[in-house]
Amino acid sequence: MKWIKEVIAVIVIVVVVTNIASFLRKPELQTQNLPQFELLSIEKEKISSNDFKDKPLLIHFWATWCPACKLEASNIQSISKDWQVLTIAVNSGSDEELKKFMKERDLTYTVINDREGKFAQSFLVSAFPTTFVYNGSGEISYSDVGYTSTLGLKFRMWLAN
Repeated sequence: MKWIKEVIAVIVIVVVVTNIASFLRKPELQTQNLPQFELLSIEKEKISSNDFKDKPLLIHFWATWCPACKLEASNIQSISKDWQVLTIAVNSGSDEELKKFMKERDLTYTVINDREGKFAQSFLVSAFPTTFVYNGSGEISYSDVGYTSTLGLKFRMWLAN
């Protein structure tokens, strides 16, 4: 019984410390509103900020070379079934390489290839994964750096609703 309490205490401490670290590392955006953009997905679909009106939007910056991003990919997949999700793959190769990465992991969410990291720079992203949640009015509700659970992501999207 004693070791169960110790395990729970360690888990609580890890969760608290990681959330504090995530809060301290989150980008300080120049604007609190969703920036205007027009991009092309790896499937050659035109994606515009105007496509995301009246509903919460999760924008997720990640990379194929990032271990935490790989762990979090299934969480993003789960969220994308019920919510608007736009992911940005940063410095992760060609569109074909990204398509292969997605297919191998059975991932179907929308991916923008930010080959040189310029779009990520416009969001002041410096660590991966980084996630932003915007409400239906296009105002920032939440930003986070690091791994987030599916439940945590769903809760943040629900709060932005």
